[in-house]
Amino acid sequence: MSEQPQMPDDEDKPGKGGRFVTLRRWLIAGILVWAPLAVTFWVVNALVSFMDKSIVLLPPAYRPEALIGFELPGMGTFFAVVIVLLTGALVANILGRSLIHAWERLLNRIPLVRNIYSAVKQVVETFVSQDSRSFREVVLVEYPRRNAWSIAFVSGEPIGEVQDRIEEHLVTLFVPTAPNPTSGFVIMVPRSELVELNMTVEEGFRMVVSLGVVLPPRRDADGRVLDTAPPEPYLGRTDSRDEG
Repeated sequence: MSEQPQMPDDEDKPGKGGRFVTLRRWLIAGILVWAPLAVTFWVVNALVSFMDKSIVLLPPAYRPEALIGFELPGMGTFFAVVIVLLTGALVANILGRSLIHAWERLLNRIPLVRNIYSAVKQVVETFVSQDSRSFREVVLVEYPRRNAWSIAFVSGEPIGEVQDRIEEHLVTLFVPTAPNPTSGFVIMVPRSELVELNMTVEEGFRMVVSLGVVLPPRRDADGRVLDTAPPEPYLGRTDSRDEG
């Protein structure tokens, strides 16, 4: 009696689940390559395009297309940087500061313009000034409820009526939303309820923008990196079924 040929076990067959897991890994790897490149290109292209518009400040006879016969990409960006540098050199002396003060007094007489101008100026001074302590510290705060921790940035310490009405020492925090950190919530909480973090502000924003996928390296109290390499991004749970 002849032996019946043995059928291969199901485990030896490449299952659909295994092929799906492989394709998913390839998809994630491709996204990790192209998504940062696409976003970087979009941001840089938007900034350069916006700055290139400053070329319209030049008289038509002195623009690149009039002098050399064709448009020169990036010339507007170079021109914008030159304008900013010359403006900084101008306001660095007494005469320049006097002109700026006179210009600001003129703007302060225009009802709608003065509110927008003063608000934007204060915000820019807060971010640019080297003496400012705003957005220099990353903390954890229990928000929006207890036992739910959120990344926040210390934007200042309340003074005046806000602090006068609260006995505890308050700190003003900016809690950004993800993945767009330009929007968020301004809250005031006691300093004693915060957990200070050693990560830098850039690392904190990077963690928010990446939806918590990109984790900053561990640092000590002095800011020195403890890990030899930053932690791998979290790409989801992998169990024994994904190995197939």
